[in-house]
Amino acid sequence: MGSKNNASYNDQAHFSELGRRIEAPPIAWLMEQKLKHPDLISLAAGFTDSPSLPVKEVQTIFAKITKSNKRAMECLQYGVGAGRDQLRQQTAEQVAGLDVSAPEGPCYKPDRVIITHGSQQFLYLLTEALCDENDIVLVEAPSYFVYLGILQSFDTKTRSVPMDSDGMNLESLKKTLEELRQSGEIRKVKMLYLVSYFQNPTGISTSLEKKKAILRLVKSYEKHAGHPIYILEDAAYRELKFPDTPETPSMLTLPGARQRVIYSGTYSKSFATGIRIGFALLPSPLRTVVMRIKGNHDFGTANLLQSILEEALDSGLYQSHLNRLQSRYQSKARHMQKCIQRSFPDEIEWAGPAGGLYFWAKAPKNISTGPRSPLFKKALKERVMYVPGVYTYAKDLNTHDCDNAMRISFGNASLEDIRQGIERLGSALNAQCSRKK
Repeated sequence: MGSKNNASYNDQAHFSELGRRIEAPPIAWLMEQKLKHPDLISLAAGFTDSPSLPVKEVQTIFAKITKSNKRAMECLQYGVGAGRDQLRQQTAEQVAGLDVSAPEGPCYKPDRVIITHGSQQFLYLLTEALCDENDIVLVEAPSYFVYLGILQSFDTKTRSVPMDSDGMNLESLKKTLEELRQSGEIRKVKMLYLVSYFQNPTGISTSLEKKKAILRLVKSYEKHAGHPIYILEDAAYRELKFPDTPETPSMLTLPGARQRVIYSGTYSKSFATGIRIGFALLPSPLRTVVMRIKGNHDFGTANLLQSILEEALDSGLYQSHLNRLQSRYQSKARHMQKCIQRSFPDEIEWAGPAGGLYFWAKAPKNISTGPRSPLFKKALKERVMYVPGVYTYAKDLNTHDCDNAMRISFGNASLEDIRQGIERLGSALNAQCSRKK
């Protein structure tokens, strides 16, 4: 009798609306393909370079912080929700140090800092704090597809703004805001989200002049919205700039940024992904709400991992590791660029990055790169995988028009895997381009 009753249940009817609505992230499927095919060269996942992980540095730090029983017990105990005082101070100083032209002021105060379990947790917390169903977030086209998944799970709507070579297209942004004003939907706009340094997926960085213009434009529509419209500057890849790439100041340096700009970053990409420590600097009223939500998520970010980072920053081990990492990624990017030049057909558009972990390539409009496309299937047969570009565009767009791009990562691949992977992908691309002529 019990089995009959159970069989009549709808498996998901008793879940929350979010539970029924949420979709599996595309990266899970891509990683599954790698597990199914061990000989597959993955140029998809944005993993960092395993041989460059700071193993010796962490061994040295761990021995130091556990040498004293008193310090070891303190590091192994619960911490505070906002993060350890020392790490928040160091983080504020770290960001201010990157913003070499930063004015003295409140934007870099440690009491604006929150330490999180990776920057991903902060993106979730912030969206939970700001967005109800059918609220609107303005995003770049393309954008960070994992965050697009978070927005989808909250049933938050997106309005996509195309990009130029130096960030969001300002005319398109103005047109979008004006359309929202005229329709009355401007009251639903809560935030603009941009990955401003070596963007995932395109590698584009937003110029300072464009940051100024974006902030001015968004603030000019607040009177129509009837509330603040925040700008989230996701700087997750900022410290992965190549050694010869000049630093661009963040939006925190701009007049009017204190109450409108949210700045997020991570130590995972620049030190060790397994450390899983992210951070954000944000206006005090919003910080208060995010902290209350975080209190329901956890009892504070892992105290031991924060302690390791404190010591790495204080001892100089963090900066010396970062210097080596930047050079390593520059070398890998140059190697991938040479391989692309040799192996890709002329019809493929691409540009070399100045930092980060990715190349962004576009095939002709008549060639799909999507997960069900002949090209993707051919690439899998060639034992190589990339991220289909369609995953990186929000659902307010006609994805058919965004189906000819691909993200290619050099982060975790060895030099030999980069060579072989690009040769295999080039073979698949050449076959498709020949068929379409």
